[in-house]
Amino acid sequence: MNGNTLKILLSITQAFALTMSVAFIVYVVVIVVPYLRRKPAPVGDPAGFSWHFFVPCRDEQTVIRETVRYLRTTFKHAHVWVVDDDSEDHTARVVRSLWRRNGGFDPYLHLVPRRRPEARTGKGDALNTAYQELNAWLGEDARRDEVVVVVVDADGRPAANCLEVCAAEHLFGDSGIGAVQLDVRMSNVTTPPPRNSWLSRAFGLKLAQMQDLEFRTAIAAIQTSRGFTGTISMGGNGQFTRLTALDSIAGDSAQPWRGSLLEDFELGVHLLTAGWRTGFTPDSHVAQEGLYSLRRFLVQRTRWGQGTMQCARYLRRIWDSPHVSTLGAAEMMYYLAQPWMQLLGSLLYPIPFILLLVSTAGDPAQVWAWFSEGAWILFAIYGSFGLLPFIVWGPIYQVKCLHNKNILRGIGMGLAYALYIYTFYITSWRALFRLVRGRNGWSKTRRNTEHAPGVKVALDS
Repeated sequence: MNGNTLKILLSITQAFALTMSVAFIVYVVVIVVPYLRRKPAPVGDPAGFSWHFFVPCRDEQTVIRETVRYLRTTFKHAHVWVVDDDSEDHTARVVRSLWRRNGGFDPYLHLVPRRRPEARTGKGDALNTAYQELNAWLGEDARRDEVVVVVVDADGRPAANCLEVCAAEHLFGDSGIGAVQLDVRMSNVTTPPPRNSWLSRAFGLKLAQMQDLEFRTAIAAIQTSRGFTGTISMGGNGQFTRLTALDSIAGDSAQPWRGSLLEDFELGVHLLTAGWRTGFTPDSHVAQEGLYSLRRFLVQRTRWGQGTMQCARYLRRIWDSPHVSTLGAAEMMYYLAQPWMQLLGSLLYPIPFILLLVSTAGDPAQVWAWFSEGAWILFAIYGSFGLLPFIVWGPIYQVKCLHNKNILRGIGMGLAYALYIYTFYITSWRALFRLVRGRNGWSKTRRNTEHAPGVKVALDS
């Protein structure tokens, strides 16, 4: 590497360092500050609405009993629709055993069975079946604008205040709001997995904590910022949707959910482009189990990444929609571009370091002189501002979510979160390979308590 090449590389590094510095400042102002400054909003009266929980289940016998009991006990006047997606375990039998109450039947609990070949084709199809069953059950005289459908995972635990929070004037109290997404939390961040190895237990617990940090800080902040662009997206758990909003996008086939592996984001796209507004509230939450297994985590995130890639087909629809602002369309396009940017980044980021290694091997004295003259400072700045947008969430999580002022521990959490984010480069490549090979089937992520399909479960307790 000659002197001119070093100067060029130095100039490029300086430009990157400056760009990263400015980008981080903008990031903090746009994302972090509104998240930290937000105050709780007033609640509403849930009695003005009819609430229907949709719980799609595919081999969920290990968790469904407690979920149904929780929903029926916590939300006594809400209906629970359990969709059994042709489970190969005893999911349906468990639900039927809960259906019987005091010698009669629970009128608020409904079992929606699906059978192959129509079954096991994806979460969206299961939700569409529940939507069709709800339509038949309601009849033609129902006040559909007052009916709200709530999608909850089989291990989901919506907070007890979620109905009154979502009934607020700025949420479903506003007739223009078609859907509301709750904040998501992990329920097992203090419970290590039952494993023999100390290292395995520590890793599993830390992985669950990283998922909690991701949803409660970074994702919550992004959703808050989307309130300014009008592009708040839906999640697969804790998703509240007005029935008339579902009706408006269901079409003649009565299928508001479509075939993408990211059916929640896809639903939000159709709602926004149909003229509905969406909301997000951190004033309530839905709890779910964080995954302990890295393999299961990678399977889950691969499915999410592939679903995002599939939703790229909506780019034209988003850009042409009169209901989505230019800023909103840009935000949604940036989101849809993320897995592709991760693929590109995984190819481009190593190039400077590879060139540096090659140059060092060829003329180590000149490279060392270049570093000692100040180039190391630029690399440090470049690396710091590349990591800071991820590390910053560690202290925020520690103080705001855990109410612990141990900043050093928070910085450690932030560094762990930065490593956690790098797994998305792996899942983006896995998603691309699945997409290219035409493997678009829905791959269910097994629960922490699942070990084998034939695990036994009590049916009548």
